[in-house]
Amino acid sequence: MKLTKYERETIICYNEEEATASVYTYNKKLIQKLKRLSKKYPDKVKPERPEHRGAVSYLVPKRCVSVREPYSDRRREADSLRAKAARIRPPSRSIRSENK
Repeated sequence: MKLTKYERETIICYNEEEATASVYTYNKKLIQKLKRLSKKYPDKVKPERPEHRGAVSYLVPKRCVSVREPYSDRRREADSLRAKAARIRPPSRSIRSENK
């Protein structure tokens, strides 16, 4: 049975005592990032337990979890103009470069 987009959740849980947070997700971009980080930092980002239907569960340091202020349209436009003036281009997002 295939899950709907609504059912494919990302859940981040942590408590005041432990230094790690549990990240459970179906999000493909986040899964790729967690896998990459676990290879780069195997002592800090670890698979927590096996999941099913394409989900993953990782333990990450709590300090990696943050909630930030929304990016305003005015700030986005100013940053865009600065980047264009400096001829800064966003990194390419080709599928081949992500799989290396």
